Amino acid sequence: MAQEIVWQKSSYSGGQDGPDCLELATHEGAALLRESDAPCDVLRVRPEALAGLIRRVRQVGPVA
Repeated sequence: MAQEIVWQKSSYSGGQDGPDCLELATHEGAALLRESDAPCDVLRVRPEALAGLIRRVRQVGPVA
């Protein structure tokens, strides 16, 4: 039986139904990322790689 993919929108996306939302899901041990206005374009990454990216972004801080 195939696992259903349940997408979650980022809390940093402006509004629940806006067209500029980053969405995240997990499927078969991978992290999936997509932009809400291009739902067919899905980036599949290892969860530890995504965690490393998030750690690095936090270290660097906001872009001016």
